[in-house]
Amino acid sequence: MSTTEPADSLSADVVLIGAGIMSATLGMMLKELQPDLTIAIVERLDVAAAESSDAWNNAGTGHSAFCELNYTPEKADGTVDISKAIKIAEQFEESKQFWAYLAETYEVKELTRFVNHIPHLSFVWGEKNVDFLRKRHAALTKSPLFQGMEFTENREEMERWMPLVMHGRDPQQPVAATRMDLGTDVNFGSLTRGMFTLLQQKPGVTFHFNHNVEKLRQKDGVWRVKAEDIATGNSLKIRAPFVFIGAGGGSLPLLIKSGIPEGSGFGGFPVSGQWLKCVNPTIIAQHHAKVYGKAAVGSPPMSVPHLDTRVINGKQELLFGPYAGFSTKFLKKGSYLDLPLSVKLSNMRPMIIAGLKNIPLTKYLINQVRQSPNDRLAALREYLPEARAEDWQLEIAGQRVQVIKKHEKEGGILEFGTEVVAASDGSIAALLGASPGASTAVSIMLGLVQRCFPTKAQTPEWQAKLREMIPSFGQSLADNPALVEEIRTHTSAVLGLKVAATPAQ
Repeated sequence: MSTTEPADSLSADVVLIGAGIMSATLGMMLKELQPDLTIAIVERLDVAAAESSDAWNNAGTGHSAFCELNYTPEKADGTVDISKAIKIAEQFEESKQFWAYLAETYEVKELTRFVNHIPHLSFVWGEKNVDFLRKRHAALTKSPLFQGMEFTENREEMERWMPLVMHGRDPQQPVAATRMDLGTDVNFGSLTRGMFTLLQQKPGVTFHFNHNVEKLRQKDGVWRVKAEDIATGNSLKIRAPFVFIGAGGGSLPLLIKSGIPEGSGFGGFPVSGQWLKCVNPTIIAQHHAKVYGKAAVGSPPMSVPHLDTRVINGKQELLFGPYAGFSTKFLKKGSYLDLPLSVKLSNMRPMIIAGLKNIPLTKYLINQVRQSPNDRLAALREYLPEARAEDWQLEIAGQRVQVIKKHEKEGGILEFGTEVVAASDGSIAALLGASPGASTAVSIMLGLVQRCFPTKAQTPEWQAKLREMIPSFGQSLADNPALVEEIRTHTSAVLGLKVAATPAQ
């Protein structure tokens, strides 16, 4: 993607820091809502979507809570809490609606190739886990968002669903699986670049790659953003009434630089990841599903093991992982000083307290770092019993920064998920955290638009446009089977996805 040569100083209505999925989504949404808005996009790397949004740096799962067991925790009384799963499923439906709107409205090749139909499966073993999966299925299928989910303890059926997972497995081992045929694999890198291609064609949008933001300060209601051209050392100064920080792991240091009181006390805990990538085409061709299991006790949610069919640049791939690790970098192409430099007086106490409360997690990450190739192969063989080391190679995944924040009672807590931190005047907002992240970008940005542009968001013009882009906007899908069917039928047709028939009850 070419860049627009910047002047030494410019003004814009909106500055987007970071050229990932979040900035692309917000930029497209704002330009659709108000075409005359001017937008400046600043990115420290030389291309868009090169960090967390890149296809090889994330699982590519269209997170809709079909298979992710960490979204449905079992409560002390033995019941399964599906509230988070319902929310995430609704959010992913909003994402698909927005993507379908873009695909119908514009002709950009990336917007017709970024999402593919891949069934989502959950697979467990052991009597206790089988019982949990059975209860989870019963709870979820009461919602129209999960109608069509199948549950089985029949090994022959599982052989058809995921032959590689069942071949060579102990016949006495209690196993169970659920399957949702509506699952998807998403190339978020391709999607991001597609949206930026659209933005590049619109008037009033400038791109500034290879620019590192050095300063962020507000004066007289206007933000001054100072960025340095990494190649030349020249400074670029941008004035704008609104700034969005969507720089992935780099958002926390920039939030701290902004000096807004709402950002005080936030810290970050970086978690790195690795995949085993299959290099045997025969093996790859035998698996067509995303199979998620249960995370090890004490492990972070991003470490939920899964055996994933991927479609990247038109080619089918197969990954297993992720294997967690620890690095003081906040970005894959960041600095080892990122973590120590992020520690300030305002967040030191929450970070220390959160660290002390999460010693088991720290031990887990240390053990993951110390894993040998044989250890990683043993983990893979729990899902693929006949796996051979020569068929797999280790790849580095993306870097994630989990949120640490102040807490009134506990002092400091470590959170898994995403969080938008905005100034009280709505003039600046930063997105922190990780999964489900990209899959729910549209919902997150919808909330940000309403929070940071409250007056405009309530105008009839913006309300009508929001409903055009996201037909279910303002409505609940959780209790509306007819609306769920209508939305899914439309988005599946536009995006070339499969609509699974609901099994007979």
